[in-house]
Order: sequence, then C-alpha cells, then structure tokens
Amino acid sequence: MAAYRKRARARRVDGVLIVALVLGVVVGGRLPDLTGVTRRLLRTGVVLLGLQLSVARLLGLGPGVLLAVLVTVSVTFFGTLWLGRLLRLPRGLCVLVASGFSICGASAIAAVEGRVDREDEHVATSVALVTLYGTLAMVALPLVNASPQWIGLSVHEVAQVAAAAPAGGLATAMAVKLGRVALLAPIVAGLGGRGAPPVPAFLLGFLVLMLVSPLVPAVVLDVATTATTVVLAAALFGLGTSVRPMALLRTSPGALLLGLLSTLLVCGTGYLSLRVV
Repeated sequence: MAAYRKRARARRVDGVLIVALVLGVVVGGRLPDLTGVTRRLLRTGVVLLGLQLSVARLLGLGPGVLLAVLVTVSVTFFGTLWLGRLLRLPRGLCVLVASGFSICGASAIAAVEGRVDREDEHVATSVALVTLYGTLAMVALPLVNASPQWIGLSVHEVAQVAAAAPAGGLATAMAVKLGRVALLAPIVAGLGGRGAPPVPAFLLGFLVLMLVSPLVPAVVLDVATTATTVVLAAALFGLGTSVRPMALLRTSPGALLLGLLSTLLVCGTGYLSLRVV
C-alpha cells in the first residue's frame, strides 16, 4: 500500500510539472519577462532537492553510473564547445549552451553567465534553447521507455527530469541528475572569470542539505518534498513563458542547430555510457 501511494504521488507530481510547463508556453506571450523570478525559483528548487538525496544514495548508484555521469557531462560540455566553434558561433553563447545542456539547464546558465564574455541576447537564447530541447527530451525519452538512469543523464532541467522519470524510478533519475548538478562547481571554478564566487551559493546550499538529509525527520522531509514540487512547478511555468515561438524563429539557424546537436550528444553519450560502463 505504501509503495502504491508513493507511485500515485509521483504520477501526480509528473502531471503537475508537465501542466505547469504547458501553461507557461501557452500564456508566455501575454506575460512580462519572468527570467529573474524563474532563475531564483530554479535555484531554490535545486537547494531543496538536496533533502531528497544523500551521500549514501549517490554512492549507491554504483561506480559505473557515477562514471557515466562524469563521461556524459564532460563529453557534452566539451563536445558542444567544439560544435559551436565549427558553426562559428560566439564563444560566450557556446559556453552558456554547453553548460546548460550538459549540467542543469537554466540554473547552470545563470551560474556561468558571470564567468564569460557574452551578450544579454546570448543568455536569453541559451535559456530558450535549453527549455525547448529539454522539453522535447522530456517528452521523447519516456516514449522509448528510457531507464531512469538514462533520463537523469540526458534531460536538461532538474524539473524536467522530475516530470519525465517513471513513477517507480523518480529517486534514481533524480540522484543521477543531481550527480550532474554536483559537477557544476568544477565547471564554474574552471571557467574563472570576474567577481563571482568559485561555487554558486545555491549549489553550496544543495550540498549542505544533501549532507544533513539523513538527520532530518521524516515529517519535515515530506513537507520539503511538497514544497519542492510547488517550487519546481512554478519554475517550469516560468521556463515555459520563455519559449516564445516567434522569438525562436528569429534565433540564428546556427544556434538552433547547436541546441539540437548538443541534445543528441547528451542523449547519445548518456545511453552509450550506460551500456559500456
């Protein structure tokens, strides 16, 4: 009975997140720019997700899956940079797309944007691309019965992973995805740049909550899980508003192609790494 209730709750979460995203897309053109609010919601959601993961659960994925996380993030990040150079796109845009597609979507873009020379248009374009292609991956992977591990390795946003994961595999998919999130710190630190701290505050919050999660009472964890769903749903709604078809049509074909190729790269690398390791 407890397992049934858990699966039913996971399905309700899936439905809420997907509906929130669709509503955002539908009404996006009628609302002001929600980028700043969405960014804060995404960061808050990542922090709260730390309570749903522990070091023991992360290590419980096994060395093979952890290696697959490292390989997928590395290949996608550096492969996207290489593809961007081939397409002769601005380096700032390429770094933003590489970070968002390889790690955790708009949250990664927000963490990296202060570390590279870029235009404001590059930030908006990369967020729109990661939302568009992440949504496509969120819909497509469940249709091919993707495993929770593959979904966690491939889908761009944390909230999109929560929406795409099968009811019985939500914890595994989120653990894999949050393993990717943990690699944001070395990426940000490696980029250097001006002024920003080497590790984003929201990522530190996530790591702290992950460390203390085994000590938190179950009732608090239940409340935190509900709060996380609400925050992620609001974030997905905000992301949905950034997907404006007319604006995407004005995006350069090279940027659209880079987003497509990066999505294929992360999905393909994730699949192959799970098969090989």
